[in-house]
Amino acid sequence: MDHHALRGIKLQSLRYFVALAEELHFGRAADRCAVTQPPLSKAIKNLEEMLNVRLFERDSKQVQTTPAGDAFYADAVRMLESLDRAADRARRIDSGLQGTLEIGVTGTLLYRGAPAVVALSSSRIPGVEVMLREVATSDQIHALMQGRLDAGFLNSSIMPSGLASMPLPDEPFLCCLPEHHPMASIPRISLELLADERFVMFARDVAPQYHDNILSILTRAGITPRLTHAARQWLTVIAMVANDMGVALVPASLERTGMRGVRFLPLSEADAGAYAHAHLAWNPERVSAALRNFLNCAAELFPSETP
Repeated sequence: MDHHALRGIKLQSLRYFVALAEELHFGRAADRCAVTQPPLSKAIKNLEEMLNVRLFERDSKQVQTTPAGDAFYADAVRMLESLDRAADRARRIDSGLQGTLEIGVTGTLLYRGAPAVVALSSSRIPGVEVMLREVATSDQIHALMQGRLDAGFLNSSIMPSGLASMPLPDEPFLCCLPEHHPMASIPRISLELLADERFVMFARDVAPQYHDNILSILTRAGITPRLTHAARQWLTVIAMVANDMGVALVPASLERTGMRGVRFLPLSEADAGAYAHAHLAWNPERVSAALRNFLNCAAELFPSETP
């Protein structure tokens, strides 16, 4: 069959052909297609001329498909079904009901809010696949700017210009001590008691605001910390504490990791104003319908945090 002829076939003509092949009656086929009989007859004639194939045998009493018409009918039905599926998929993507979202997340936010948003989005919009990517805060910011991530759960209190964000609930810092530390059994700990301790810190190049925030908290308590190790993940920080490599200030959500060998102590009332900040961020110039639906789920879970 001439491929140039195929490109010239109108979708409407295919639908008219399928209707006539199934009804085998011009009047019923026209009614089904909501047209009068003359344009349907003309479309069938033009289709046969374009294909240079006789698709129907007709006389004054009946209409029958030819063997060529039977073969073309099977292919025409498949083509129309494929087009319908493509159109439905396009509509679902346009309305945010289908697609894929790549969402960055830092390790701590897996214990803090990200899974709840993903779960709500998956239940509300099952056609959108949410793929979490563990990415450090600084790298997430670059990826969001460049469009390599759709959104990101990141540890930061200030967003750079060019990104929009929604704050997640603040949470207090806790002191993480080795379980056999002399102060591990007290109910609350004053930061001044940690003045001579070695501190395990989050690496500044990974999350500079976290690093600087903790340094600021310790400085306000009159402590110039001895920094012994720099970790790139919070779980590494806790593991180092468990192995007697120092103490650390960590977000309260990390107590839910259940890691052995450590104790988490709340800070004294005098030091209790220290909080870890986090945001869900996105590039406002790259908001798809699927991302808009995802952000709506986050706003529903954290309504008091939504700007």
